[in-house]
Amino acid sequence: MLQQILNAALVVGAGIGVSIFYYVGSNVLLDRLAADSVRADGTHIARDRIRTAIRPWLFVSPALIILVIYLVYPVFETARLSLFDRSGSQFIGLSNYLWALRDPDFQQSILNNLMWLVIVPSMCTALGLLVAVLADRLKWGPIAKSLIFLPMAISFVGASVIWKFVYDFRAGDSPQIGILNAVVVALGGEPQTWMAIPFWNNFFLMAILVWIQTGFAMVIFSAALRGVPEETVEAARIDGASEIQIFFRIMIPQIMTTIVVVWTTITIIVLKIFDIVLAMTNGQWDTEILANLMFDWMFRGGGDFGRGSTIALVIMVAVVPIMIWNIKRFKAEEDL
Repeated sequence: MLQQILNAALVVGAGIGVSIFYYVGSNVLLDRLAADSVRADGTHIARDRIRTAIRPWLFVSPALIILVIYLVYPVFETARLSLFDRSGSQFIGLSNYLWALRDPDFQQSILNNLMWLVIVPSMCTALGLLVAVLADRLKWGPIAKSLIFLPMAISFVGASVIWKFVYDFRAGDSPQIGILNAVVVALGGEPQTWMAIPFWNNFFLMAILVWIQTGFAMVIFSAALRGVPEETVEAARIDGASEIQIFFRIMIPQIMTTIVVVWTTITIIVLKIFDIVLAMTNGQWDTEILANLMFDWMFRGGGDFGRGSTIALVIMVAVVPIMIWNIKRFKAEEDL
């Protein structure tokens, strides 16, 4: 343990040292190479513009190089591999895409992803908004908010381990240690293998992400609701508006931008979801989603780079339009 800590500290220290050396050294080198000079006839040559033009690139270039190596290049390489066979050596054109359109597992993954996209952002947004409104009216509201936000500190794999105990099933007369089955048995019912129930097991998996992300939505909405002018709310109450009317006709319209931000953020998270399904079911019992299907084809059974890259490209194509729309919306707001 101590050795690992020392190694980590050494790596961090080395990284900081290299960064300082690069930024200081590159600026000193620039100042020398582009220094002002005097010609033989006494004319002074100023190179301030050259230094000013180059200096920002000295700071930006390391990040750009890293982005090109770890983001831009993999995108083009993935697109290239999607046109090749499993080994990535023989060109087969659009065969992988035609396979994807006909493959039952791919179709099931698309259906499951669509269910996740509709249900999870909707539930997280609705529950987060509801908790944000109600908790502010309770004396113990801060405690409630802290408890609801707590799952955000847990990794997806850690949350999956916790929920494994919630859904746990024991066969025969063994005592049920899963909370859900324990409640069912206490009420006189039969314990169920919740993760093996087709269709409904997807909802049990979604509950985990809703449990995690509701805290995120709640915190953002709590901050947004504090920005609603109290004078507007009081005026509505004086005019005889009920609390429900105030909520839907005054509060929600004024925080609609925040609602959209939360919705799109959770949507992007859902499109990239992988850990929960892998840890809970490994994609069995019709719970496969695109990220897990890509992992299976890319890294299991010898690996199929062509089909794995095809699925990865589908995921990227699904995420990019949402991100572009989000960026355009932010720019439009800045121009207002």
